[in-house]
Amino acid sequence: MTRSDLVEELASRFSQLTHRDAEYAVKTILDAMSEALVRGHRIEIRGFGSFSINRRPPRMGRNPRSGESVHIPEKRVPHFKPGKALREAVDQRTAEIEAQGGKR
Repeated sequence: MTRSDLVEELASRFSQLTHRDAEYAVKTILDAMSEALVRGHRIEIRGFGSFSINRRPPRMGRNPRSGESVHIPEKRVPHFKPGKALREAVDQRTAEIEAQGGKR
């Protein structure tokens, strides 16, 4: 699902929202989440999962073309951990689809 798919789904589920309002709502939520992660905060959405920042330490890598050693600096990357309810829902729905004889 893309961001525009999410906007479309939100606009179709809530008829009182215009497409522009749905787009603004999605943008506002994603911006708030991004800003919280940048500040080092953890985001937890009950029944869905949590977002946090993982630190990747600096290391030595290798340039595949020349074989030369290259220093790779420390990075901070977002990490998502699905919640129990999401894991169970995905597992159950996947099992139902497979039982019907096909994958999506």
